Amino acid sequence: MVMLTMKQVLLAGLMALALAGCQKKSEDVGAPGPAEQAGRRLDQASDKAGRELTRAAEQANQQIQDAAKETSQQVEKASGVAAEKLNQAAEKTGRKLEQAGTTLQEKAREREAERSK
Repeated sequence: MVMLTMKQVLLAGLMALALAGCQKKSEDVGAPGPAEQAGRRLDQASDKAGRELTRAAEQANQQIQDAAKETSQQVEKASGVAAEKLNQAAEKTGRKLEQAGTTLQEKAREREAERSK
């Protein structure tokens, strides 16, 4: 005589219920069983979630591209402003160097004039 444990009896019962849920009833020939319906709903939910994730990823990608373009434009503008300020500073430095050179030449002439006296 075979002795079954409580777990084995419960497992056998669950398997019987699962198989009964998947079988078609004779009057519902052609109609999907509960497990098949659940599988279809799961497929539909997965498809919908996939479409929503794809849409969200596309929107995020577009936002990233827009932000990158805006950042690039701001960097270009800032670079242009920095270059203009650098040019202005270089011109100012050049004028001061010219003034210093002129002053040195004048001082040199004054010294030459004093020596020749």
